[in-house]
Amino acid sequence: MLGGAAALLGFAQTAALPEPTTVKHPEWSRNAVIYEVNVRQFTPEGTFNAFMPHIDRLRDLGVDILWFMPVHPISEDGRKGSLGSYYAVRDYKGINPEFGNIDDFRAVVKAAHNAGMKVIIDWVPNHSGRDNAWVKDHPDWYVRNDKGEMYGPYDWTDVYKFDYSNPAMRAAMTDAMQFWLREADIDGFRCDVAGEVPVDFWNENRPALESVKSDIFMLAEAPNPELMEHAFDMDYNWPMKDLFSAIAATSGQYTFKGSDGKVRTFPETHADAIYTRLDEEATKYPGDSYQMNMITNHDLNSWEGTEFERLGNLQEAFAVLTYTLPGMPLIYTGQEAAFDRAFEFFEKDTPADWNARPEVAAFYKKLNTLKHNYKELRAGDGAKVERIATASPDVIAFRRGDVMVVANLGAKEERLFKKAPKVKGFADYFTGAPAVLPKTLAPGAYLVFVK
Repeated sequence: MLGGAAALLGFAQTAALPEPTTVKHPEWSRNAVIYEVNVRQFTPEGTFNAFMPHIDRLRDLGVDILWFMPVHPISEDGRKGSLGSYYAVRDYKGINPEFGNIDDFRAVVKAAHNAGMKVIIDWVPNHSGRDNAWVKDHPDWYVRNDKGEMYGPYDWTDVYKFDYSNPAMRAAMTDAMQFWLREADIDGFRCDVAGEVPVDFWNENRPALESVKSDIFMLAEAPNPELMEHAFDMDYNWPMKDLFSAIAATSGQYTFKGSDGKVRTFPETHADAIYTRLDEEATKYPGDSYQMNMITNHDLNSWEGTEFERLGNLQEAFAVLTYTLPGMPLIYTGQEAAFDRAFEFFEKDTPADWNARPEVAAFYKKLNTLKHNYKELRAGDGAKVERIATASPDVIAFRRGDVMVVANLGAKEERLFKKAPKVKGFADYFTGAPAVLPKTLAPGAYLVFVK
């Protein structure tokens, strides 16, 4: 069976598709929902112990994988703000004392496992903090600029970039990753800016990690098909995220202002562009690859606007698409409580009010159940996307096996179909009533029908 987006209906069957990935995905990842844990901002205390009571809540919500943002000590040299960036790692085998100690973290992992969830941690392989011990002990492990100075990429002035041409540096990085598999029994890694690290490192790294624990899951923060050939289970679907923003902007819903005080502009984009993106995925990605779909995450929330600022009244419809298009859906800290502002990144902030919007939590719980119960929504090898012709480019409609989705991503009420599809035998997933297709849908409205 063609995997995920590679099976898009109408894709030329004679076209040469990429070879399937050699990565053996854990079976538990196929219908999984991933949740990003921002420990610092999760509770008033910002500790592992304070997070512990939320494990049962997240299990009941339907979360399968807990992704913890970096748990390591944060460098002080060049520190941004009073607490610093999680991504300026001072010690790859240490625990940030802000959160607790390694025994506290082990207890969280054990509790998550007992609740039937897996745990991955955020890993920063491209650069370290400026006072990481490796800077002093192994200065040859870092790249230099024209002046012979260590430096950080982009405007990341609190870090120094590694030199992956050094075999000893590579070995130390893999050893540090193996440490967490052995010592904390985690289930894998989300790898920060993975595309900045040579692909051949990752291709060597995965077997080395699997020698410690065979059933691991690897997430790359990079939309890079080459990483998916032999090393990673899933990557970020950044292009789909940008497409969501462009569609919302075209519909007049994008309101986030950047540091220049201006609202970003996008090319005119309509819902039917999503199919073009799926075609691109099919031609570029190895078969049975996963991509992570999202309406928010820590970078988006802190730097590009909340889902409400970027997607407006379409954010709920886009959330539905993250669950029903090929891939795996992400929930970020606070998303299930409709947290509607940016978290501070370098300081302690006020956490979300987890009880403020129970109807939003119920919405995500319902979507999580949908993901779990319908095999056609499996990541990688799920059912093909069968496009249903609509009367407007702002309306998206498709079927994946026994799941049918219709959504109006435009700015006005739209007629749905020139020739409506048959819905006999389907039920409205959210109400349980027999499926009925209206002639029109309001902007932001959506339908999910199931058999």
